[in-house]
Amino acid sequence: MSRLHVVSGKGGTGKTTVAAALALALAEEGKKTLLVEVEGRQGIAQLFETEALPYEERRIAVSRQGGDVYALAIDAEQALLDYLQMFYRLGGAGRALRKIGAIDFATTIAPGVRDVLLTGKACEAVRRRNKDGTAAYDAVVMDAPPTGRIARFLGVNAEVAGLAKVGPIHKQAQAVMRVLQSSWTAVHLVTLLEEMPVQETVDGVAELRAAGLPVGAVIVNMVRPALLGEAALAGAEADKPAIARALSQAGLGGASRGAKAERLVGPLLEQAREHAARLALERTERAEIAALGLPTHELELRAEGVDLAGLYTLAAELRKQWNA
Repeated sequence: MSRLHVVSGKGGTGKTTVAAALALALAEEGKKTLLVEVEGRQGIAQLFETEALPYEERRIAVSRQGGDVYALAIDAEQALLDYLQMFYRLGGAGRALRKIGAIDFATTIAPGVRDVLLTGKACEAVRRRNKDGTAAYDAVVMDAPPTGRIARFLGVNAEVAGLAKVGPIHKQAQAVMRVLQSSWTAVHLVTLLEEMPVQETVDGVAELRAAGLPVGAVIVNMVRPALLGEAALAGAEADKPAIARALSQAGLGGASRGAKAERLVGPLLEQAREHAARLALERTERAEIAALGLPTHELELRAEGVDLAGLYTLAAELRKQWNA
C-alpha cells in the first residue's frame, strides 16, 4: 500500500489543491498525514488559510473523519544543514557555513543536490517510526514540481548515487531511491480535459515508467458539467421558432419580447455549438487518459474557486472515489 503520494501536474491544473485535498482524504480517524511542499510557494498555507509554513512539521487541519493533517515547507538550505549535522556532526560549524553563504552556494550551484535534499526529507518522514515502532505518519503527500520535470526531480538520487560511489551521500541517495522505486510510493498526475495538459500527462507517465518510478492515478481536475448533449443540440437547430417562443414565454423582451427572443436564438445556438464542440474534445482527451491504463478520478470545477470549505468538499469527493 502506498505511503508516499507524489502529486505532480502541468502548471495551472491545480496540483497543489489536489495534493491538499488528497492529504485530507487520506487522514482517516486516528491517522496522521503529512503534506509536504518543496517549491517554496507557500501554496499550502494559502489553501488552509494559515500563516506561512516554517521549516517544521505543524498540524494545520483535522479531517472530517477525525484524522490530523500536518504540513511542512521544506527549505533546501535548512535541509542541507540537517544533512550535515546528521552525517558529519558539524553543529555550530554548519551555522557558520550558512552565514558566509556556503549553504546557499551549494544548493544553487548543484541543483541535483537540492533535489536530493528535498526528496530525502519527504522519504525520511515516510521511514520515521515512533518509539512503539509504529509509523510516524500513515501517509505523506508531496506537492511536487510540474510534470515536465517530475521524472528528473525524483530520479536525481540515482544520478547522485552513481556519482558518489561511497560515503554518506551515496548511502542517502540509495536509501531515497529504495523508497521512491518501491510499492510505498505512487506518483499521481493532475490534468485537465484539455489537449496540452493531457499530452504532458501522457509524456510524464512514459518518462516515469522509463525511470522505474511507480505511477499511481490520474486525477482530472476542474471538470465542467455537460449541460447539453448532441441530440438536444440537433433538436434545437431543427426547431428555432419553438426556442423563440420558449424564450418569450420566459419573460424576455418586454412589450416586444417575441422579436427580442428571436434575436437571442442565434447567439444561444452558437454557444450551444461551442459547448458541444468542447464535449467532443473532452471525449477525445478522456480516451487518451483511459489508454494509459491507470486509475482515474475526476473532480468537478468549482466556479466560485476553492476556499477552505471547498477544499474539504473536494477531499470528500476524492475520498469517495479513492475507496471505490
